[in-house]
Amino acid sequence: MQAFHCLSIVLLYFAAQAAAANYDYRQVLGYSMLFYEAQRSGHLPADQHVTWRHDSALNDKGQNGEDLTGGYYDAGDFVKFGFPMAYTITVLSWGAIEYAQGYDSAGLTNDIQEAIRWGTDYFLKCHTQDLTLYGQVGNGEADHAWWGRPEEMPMDRPAYAITQDNAGSELAGETAAALAAASIVFQNVDSGYANTLLQHAQTLFNFANDHRKTYVQSITDAVSFYNSYNGFNDEIVWAALWIAKATNDQSWTQRAQSLYDEFQMSTIDLLNFSWDDKSAAIEALFTELTNDDNHKNKLQSYAEDVLHSRPRTPMGLVFIDAWGSLRHAGNAAFITLRAAELGVGNRDDYINFARQQLGYMLGDTGRSYVVGFGQNYPTHPHHRASSCPDAPATCNWDQFNTNDPNPQLLYGALVGGPDQNDQYTDIRTDPQHNEVACDYNAAFSGALASFIQNNY
Repeated sequence: MQAFHCLSIVLLYFAAQAAAANYDYRQVLGYSMLFYEAQRSGHLPADQHVTWRHDSALNDKGQNGEDLTGGYYDAGDFVKFGFPMAYTITVLSWGAIEYAQGYDSAGLTNDIQEAIRWGTDYFLKCHTQDLTLYGQVGNGEADHAWWGRPEEMPMDRPAYAITQDNAGSELAGETAAALAAASIVFQNVDSGYANTLLQHAQTLFNFANDHRKTYVQSITDAVSFYNSYNGFNDEIVWAALWIAKATNDQSWTQRAQSLYDEFQMSTIDLLNFSWDDKSAAIEALFTELTNDDNHKNKLQSYAEDVLHSRPRTPMGLVFIDAWGSLRHAGNAAFITLRAAELGVGNRDDYINFARQQLGYMLGDTGRSYVVGFGQNYPTHPHHRASSCPDAPATCNWDQFNTNDPNPQLLYGALVGGPDQNDQYTDIRTDPQHNEVACDYNAAFSGALASFIQNNY
């Protein structure tokens, strides 16, 4: 009984901390944009703010010598995994579209557009023919066996593509979604570029839909890193929806609904949102585009499930998955915010849920999980580049094993986060809880922009 009483006091304390917290969301969002700069591959621009990063992987080429420089390193490693990278660009674009005023208020409009374009420029390079899309550069095992700076990588970096004979619907579909979503971002900025993105999106949608095959059967190296557990149905519908939103063409919405019905997606009981599973986000987009009660009910069902049925840590984090727990909480916050803004469910409850999840990440528990922000933030993220001292000092596995903080501050990176009991140790050798990744920051950034725009 005494232990229970003490726990109650602790929980009340953190509840009070949460109620009193007043975070600078603009600063966090700006740091998140810096994180994406730190993940850049290829020739870096003159206005690069993360000055401890330099040009890297300048010899990334396709199987026929195609230029595949650019894009983003996935996480704390240096593989360019196309599937989660495309998801990242789709979701960053989603946030830039819905919360353009939030980004503008934070003075970050150019930054988010540059972050998106760094991805889409790369995808255009990867889409070398109508039925050829490069979906990975770098071998996962070889890459993970080495520790050092991206500028000094010694290993070969093979490129892997999907083709008509070796297709990959998840990869083609998600890349189509990314290009379609980004086309909306650039429509009033660079209409020619936006039209190019949309053309490639439509071609890639047809590739995904007409040649249905799971991408890890064609890019087998991805199985150990980004296996498609959820199949390709959701990416095909997701891509059609984004093209519908980009074109404002009702026939694309109808096509998305027809595919949704074909794949029997209405029967899915447990909806989620991640690089692998777009089911909850699909209901949000359908709700926006059609205002259909069936989709609204599915979206509300997801939000209610997240608020009331999913496990919580003792300190209030919704706990969806053990690997990258904060990433999943940020994704859930983003979708519940979209539900609230679309008039679905209990608006105040959904906004409060998102506020609580962001508060957990930013310091409500006594520590921040965003590098460089707030109190007691992570100083040992599992991230090769930031673990290296300035060149020409040597960087190798000694930097992985040292107890010293990372010499470079990886501003804005959201680490994986705690376990189901709120336990977290800031050590570089624990990638499950202390690695960072491009997809971790995607919906997190959108949620921050929503709070800025709407003054929640």
